[in-house]
Amino acid sequence: MSARQAAIPVLLYHAVTDHPPAWIAEFTVTPRDFAAHLDAVVAAGRTPVPVSALARHLADGRPLPPRPVVLTFDDGFADLPGPTAEALAARHLPATAYLTTGAITPGRVSLLPPAPMMRIAQAPRLASYGIEVGAHTVTHAQLDTLPARDLNRELRDSKAALEDVLGHEVAHLAYPHGYNSPAVRRASAAAGYASAVAVRHALSSGRDESYRIARLIVRRRHTARDVERWMDGRAAEGEAVRVAPFGDSLPTLGWRLYRRTRARLRGPEFAG
Repeated sequence: MSARQAAIPVLLYHAVTDHPPAWIAEFTVTPRDFAAHLDAVVAAGRTPVPVSALARHLADGRPLPPRPVVLTFDDGFADLPGPTAEALAARHLPATAYLTTGAITPGRVSLLPPAPMMRIAQAPRLASYGIEVGAHTVTHAQLDTLPARDLNRELRDSKAALEDVLGHEVAHLAYPHGYNSPAVRRASAAAGYASAVAVRHALSSGRDESYRIARLIVRRRHTARDVERWMDGRAAEGEAVRVAPFGDSLPTLGWRLYRRTRARLRGPEFAG
């Protein structure tokens, strides 16, 4: 298998805590399990890189280290700039965090249900731990159901808010719950993002698409052994896994159409 065909695991974490709110519990791992996951990554001999490195490789072929892996974190839960970042730094593991600005900015609102969240003022602290910051929109809406004006506001306002506090460009995006479409991908590029990650429940590769990079979502049932299997380019126990790129399935297209119809009746909805 060539370097560009080889599977690249891009893991998606959310909160790391022993006591998650019920709505995010399925996508939460305990600190003990998280440490075991990170130790499995190190033991596998994978080289962690931020999303920006993978994005540059996809854009112009700039080389990646042998056997790369990407660790990502969505939303901006309270543990991220503290114990979670410390666990990564202790193992010299870079990562990328995608922050939902409406949920972490005092006085702003988002569609995320209540949960302990970091504050946007803590975003510069992440860099000191080797964590690059990307945008995860303002409200965490289903982007592929929004009118163009609302879509552009979600993309551009979150980017601008993070750039204001960080003092540098924010060039990478995560679609809430991975929801995207050709129109969303075009708008993301037009808003100035160099890459965007989806979910796709698949391994990425050197041939993946810059504006829907595949990720593997980590659930509380996943063990260190599952992480070992992902590091080997295999599926977690009892699951199937594909290697991106690949097209949208008919069920995915049908689900998007249903959600768009529902959004016309109800308005913007939480992507989750």
